[in-house]
Amino acid sequence: MLDVAAFINPGDGVWWGQGSAEPGPLVNTVLDAVDRVGPIRAFCGLTWNERLSGDLPELLTVISYGGLGQLRLLSRTGKLDVVPCHYSAIPRMFAQGQLPNDVGLVQVSPPGPDGTVTLGTGVEYVADAIPHTRTLIAEINQQMPATVGGPRLPLSAFAAFIETDRPLVEAPTRFPDGVDLRIADHVASIVEDGDTIQIGVGSLPSAVLDSLSGHSDLGFHSGMITDGVLALVEKGVITGARKEIDQGIVVTGAALGTAQAYGRLHEFPVEFRPASYTHAPAVLSELRSLVSINSAIEVDLLGQVGAELARGVHIGAVGGQVDFSRAAALTGSRSIIALRSTNGSGEYSTIVPRLHSGVVTTARVDVDAVVTEHGVAMLTGCTVAERALRLIEVAAPEHREALERSLADQEMS
Repeated sequence: MLDVAAFINPGDGVWWGQGSAEPGPLVNTVLDAVDRVGPIRAFCGLTWNERLSGDLPELLTVISYGGLGQLRLLSRTGKLDVVPCHYSAIPRMFAQGQLPNDVGLVQVSPPGPDGTVTLGTGVEYVADAIPHTRTLIAEINQQMPATVGGPRLPLSAFAAFIETDRPLVEAPTRFPDGVDLRIADHVASIVEDGDTIQIGVGSLPSAVLDSLSGHSDLGFHSGMITDGVLALVEKGVITGARKEIDQGIVVTGAALGTAQAYGRLHEFPVEFRPASYTHAPAVLSELRSLVSINSAIEVDLLGQVGAELARGVHIGAVGGQVDFSRAAALTGSRSIIALRSTNGSGEYSTIVPRLHSGVVTTARVDVDAVVTEHGVAMLTGCTVAERALRLIEVAAPEHREALERSLADQEMS
């Protein structure tokens, strides 16, 4: 195995790709080398590397834009340093050296006929970080598909590389339940034919995509693509025919799904673009039909959204939520926040008088609709009092009376 320590100096900052494009073997060699190298600051995003959830070398500082995947466990132990930021700001922070950028670890596709490789299923912030990184090290994975839209790099761009032949990480699956399906149907009811969709990953987004199967000429522009998106392309639901830009093209920064989906990417009109394109305000403002569909941990009676913290632990991120919600609300079609009306155990309401976390991820003015299994609360054009009443109507029935009392108390104070 390559001795990565030879390319890292004490005090260096190291970053690597996330999700299905995380270069696991290289990351593990860095973890093994920390004690020999000295202090290292490491930046990563979504990871399922279990080594990043437990005991880490004392000289390693882990930085991320949120508590995603195994990083949630790291956050619970107080060992994760979160940089709260819009996803669209990450390219600039790499350019200005505000994020670790001495050494970059990437997973790439095998060289093509011209001798160049692609960033495969993980273009996103990786493509933006590369120009500002001193040393690049690659994992050339025979199973990483070559993709279009992102940069093609010659092997000379890398100080070193290893070769592997391993399956890409697949997204953990939890099948949608009845609550997810009801929420999804409500969301689909306020999406119109021809809209351009942005949506995340998980059981609820999967259910929403399924519920959109009766629509036509939808477009897609989002930070991540899943099996559900490809299924709608195959059915002729997502055509991109009415998109104001990138007509006929599914635009994304990353893919996170099954091995079958990764192997078929070349069959679809999918282009992988850097975060500086997928999340750029100037680009999103051109999508007049943009509908953003995002999730939350809690929403308060003002319509403010909390999507980062639960009981003091980072389990989410600002990510692209605000980038897309604000664009959809201001220059697009509609900004939607979809969530279950209670937490996982059903004990707590997710519609709350004030955000428990105290941290506002998405401002109330950037939310057009809040959707739960109990219906749709349309907030645009409503007064503060009207918004609260509409949100109570979509809260869990057993929690509505308490919310009404809280609202009355607020009005009297």
